[in-house]
Amino acid sequence: MPGTVVVGTQWGDEGKGKLTDLLAATMDVVVRYQGGHNAGHTIVVGEQSFAVRLVPSGILHPATLNVIGNGVVVEPQVLLEEIATLEARGIDTSNLVISGNAHLILPYHQEIDQLAERYLGRNKLGTTKGGIGPSYADKAARVGLRVQDLLDAKIFRQKLDVALKEKNAILAKIYNQLPLSADDIADRYLDEIAPRLEPRIADSVHLVHQALEAGKEVMFEGAQATFLDLDHGTYPFVTSSNPVAGGACAGAGVGPRHLERIIGITKAYLTRVGSGPFPTELHDEMGDLLVERGREWGTNTGRRRRPGWFDAVMLRHAVRLNSLTDIFLTKLDVLDPCEVVKVCVAYEVDGARLDHLPYHQSVLHKVRPVYEELKGWQTDCSGATTLDELPPAARDYVMFLAEQGGVPVSYVGVGPERLQTVHVA
Repeated sequence: MPGTVVVGTQWGDEGKGKLTDLLAATMDVVVRYQGGHNAGHTIVVGEQSFAVRLVPSGILHPATLNVIGNGVVVEPQVLLEEIATLEARGIDTSNLVISGNAHLILPYHQEIDQLAERYLGRNKLGTTKGGIGPSYADKAARVGLRVQDLLDAKIFRQKLDVALKEKNAILAKIYNQLPLSADDIADRYLDEIAPRLEPRIADSVHLVHQALEAGKEVMFEGAQATFLDLDHGTYPFVTSSNPVAGGACAGAGVGPRHLERIIGITKAYLTRVGSGPFPTELHDEMGDLLVERGREWGTNTGRRRRPGWFDAVMLRHAVRLNSLTDIFLTKLDVLDPCEVVKVCVAYEVDGARLDHLPYHQSVLHKVRPVYEELKGWQTDCSGATTLDELPPAARDYVMFLAEQGGVPVSYVGVGPERLQTVHVA
C-alpha cells in the first residue's frame, strides 16, 4: 500500500499535529522522518491537549506503530521526559520505536548552539538553541554519534573522544568556555539513558518496508515546513534538515514509488517564528487579532509568532516542491471576525510583477505583496462539518485558495479539536 506524506507548506505551525492525529486513526504506522525536538505539535482531543515534540502524532492511537526515523536527531533526555509525561496522562507508549540510525544530540551540541546564536547578535537565525543544527552538522561531517552507538559502550566512548576533542577546542578557543568531560557524558548516556532506550531501538527501515509490503497504511510525518527546508527555504533562516516531501524518502528509508498521497498543511493565514523575510507580515491590529485568536505562541519556546496575510505565491511554490495532491486548510475560524480577507496573489519589485517565488534572497527581501481582497464572513464557522455548512464567503475563500494553489482542498480545520474538521472530499 503506498504511503501518505504530511508536510507543512509555510514556515511551520500550520497545525500538522491535528491532521496527523486525525489520519493516524486509519494508519498502521506513523513515521517521523526529520527534525528534532525543535518541532512542537499540539493535538487537542476533547478538553485535553497533548504537546509532542519528538514522539510521532500517532501516539494517541494504541494500534498504530510510531517510528522515529533515521532522519531525526534525538535529544534522549527530552524524549524520555516526553514519554514519561504521556504515560503519566494514561497514554500507552509501548508502540513507539526509534531508528538505530537516528543521530544523537549531545551536550556539546546544545552548548555550541546557544553560544553561536548569542555571538551572531543582530544576525541571529532564531534557532531554538536545542543543538539540532550542530548535530546535523556533525552528521554531515561524519563525526556524529547515532542511537545504535548507545548499544556498544566501546564504540560510543571512542566516537565521543574523537568528537569531543574538536568540540572542546572550539569551546575553549572561540567561546572561552571550560571543556566538557567525556567520562561524565559517557557515564550518563551509557548508564542512565541507554538502558531506558534500548528496548525501543529498532531497524526502522525494515519495519516500515514490512508494513508497506504487507499492504498496510503508512504515514510519513514531517516537522517544520517547506520554507524552512535547508535547500528550498528562506536560507539561512531555515532548519537543518529537509522537511519537504522528498525528505521522507531519505529520512525514513523508502523510495518515491511508495509515496502516493502528499497532503500539504496550509494555515488560512501566515505566521513565522524567528528571523527571515516575510512579504505579507502585519504590524497592526489585524496582526494582533490573528495572534490572539490563533493562539500564535510557540509550543516549545512560547515565542510570539509573526503574523501575516495568506501568500498564494508561496503556496504555488510549495505545491511544486512537494508534488502536493491535496491540501488541509487549518484555522479558518481564526478569520471569522474579519470584514475583509486579503490574499497575496503576486509580488511586485522594481515595477515588475512576479507570479512565482524569486530565487534570489535580495529580491525576496524587497518584494511588495499584490493583494486581492475577498469579502469576510463575520460569522462563527467553528460548528461546520460540511462544506455547505460554511458561510458562503468562507466557502469562496477556501475555493479561491484551492484555485490559486492548483490543487484541491480536502479538509478544512474550523477549530482546534479533532472533530472540528470539514471533510470537503
